[in-house]
Amino acid sequence: MFHKILIANRGEIARRLFRAAHELGVRCVAVYSEADEGAAWLSEADERYPLPGISAAETYLNQKLLLEIAERTGAEAVHPGYGFLSENATFAAACAAQGLTFIGPSAAAIEAMGSKAQAREIAQQAGLPVIPGVDGAGKSVAELQQAAEEMGYPVLIKASAGGGGKGMRVVWSADALGEAVQAAQGEARSSFGSDHILLEKYFTELHHVEVQVLGDHHGRLLHLFERECSIQRRHQKIIEETPSPNVTPELRQAMTAAAVELAQAVDYTNAGTVEFVLTNDGRFYLLEMNTRLQVEHPITELVTGIDLASWQIRIAAGEPLPWTQAELRQRGHAVECRLYAEDPANQFLPSIGQIAYYRPAVGPGIRVDDGIASGSQVTPYYDPMLAKLVTWGHDRPEALRKMRRALQETALLGVTTNIPYLLTILAHPAFAAGQTTTSFISDHLADWQPSIVNNDESWLAAAALETVLRSSLTGKQVSDTSGEKGQFDPWQQQTAWRNVG
Repeated sequence: MFHKILIANRGEIARRLFRAAHELGVRCVAVYSEADEGAAWLSEADERYPLPGISAAETYLNQKLLLEIAERTGAEAVHPGYGFLSENATFAAACAAQGLTFIGPSAAAIEAMGSKAQAREIAQQAGLPVIPGVDGAGKSVAELQQAAEEMGYPVLIKASAGGGGKGMRVVWSADALGEAVQAAQGEARSSFGSDHILLEKYFTELHHVEVQVLGDHHGRLLHLFERECSIQRRHQKIIEETPSPNVTPELRQAMTAAAVELAQAVDYTNAGTVEFVLTNDGRFYLLEMNTRLQVEHPITELVTGIDLASWQIRIAAGEPLPWTQAELRQRGHAVECRLYAEDPANQFLPSIGQIAYYRPAVGPGIRVDDGIASGSQVTPYYDPMLAKLVTWGHDRPEALRKMRRALQETALLGVTTNIPYLLTILAHPAFAAGQTTTSFISDHLADWQPSIVNNDESWLAAAALETVLRSSLTGKQVSDTSGEKGQFDPWQQQTAWRNVG
């Protein structure tokens, strides 16, 4: 086992990895940007080193500086978390060249699956189902228009590199294709450094289902079943669950077998996720493979009992997986909601500032992965996700009941969050029935606005108190007529006043 590892990430995933490493007796080195100085998650690291600058390019994407810190601190391995450098084959190779273990798959596997176009080609060679489409590399708009006509509209343009909905456009008619191609290529170029795009058939009624895989360096590659990730806004997942309410035992067997076959085709090791789209008639197609730990990994951990973050480290250290596929089971049901600092009532604009008070929900079957505390600053520089709220139940209704209660009991004041929006989704009859297609938001919540609260006397009293407390932030002292400062005015102090010494 390693003695020390560098966590090349921030926020809730950094804290999650600190805890996994510490349970294995491994010391952790944290890095942080100027914007993250003093962040709550940093307190759990054994060593902390600043990354000069604020932007991701200056800090968490600065490969040279990260490798220098790893060497200076004597770290034997680097865990990239997710996002940032987690799917960067160049960084994985640079770690290996420096004698560091990259906690993830090989650089060759990252490169093979990092391009959606190449992953599609490998899947086709392996005989796996792929979405009808064409590779847009080197093709003119006219050629893409012809391909779209043959597939039939609507079609989806997407960047071959990257993810998170960047470089994606749904096109509904031929006259909109040219402009959409240019926009998608421009966004892909600025986000991922490549304007390589794919053109695929777009299905309006789809489920987004992914399969977790885990492989060691001794030839064993397993799947840890599926996750339903269809509740998305602008191609960004916000609610995930497992097992999927839309996957039958027969379909589960077919999809998981396909995921393992794709991973085996690139000699995959460590944790990874194979993503599929599933039609209402039970057909599934490969979407892509993410060569890293996923944001939604906690729900798989809760239903399988396997600590994915811990096993990432253990696999990288050379340990073999101790289970056979037949020994793995899904037990109960788990749901995850992503809590974002954003205002759903105002076009989901980011909400920045100080978290005045934070108290996460607690109770049996409730797990919270976060990187914040009361007093934390929410900045505009990175992803606005604050925390992940995860619940487990013996079945789906129990897990959903716990989630609704956990969201209602989460106190997060000072910035606006998407908690009311999440509660609206969970309360919708279609969601309760498992009708969780990727078009759920546009079908059911396109014009959503928060419900109006009845302004009774208790609300007016709370508003008056808030006004008084806000005015106390100036902290002025009382001056006498000579201009000399005298005693503090208790109504103007920054802190609570009391009449004792």
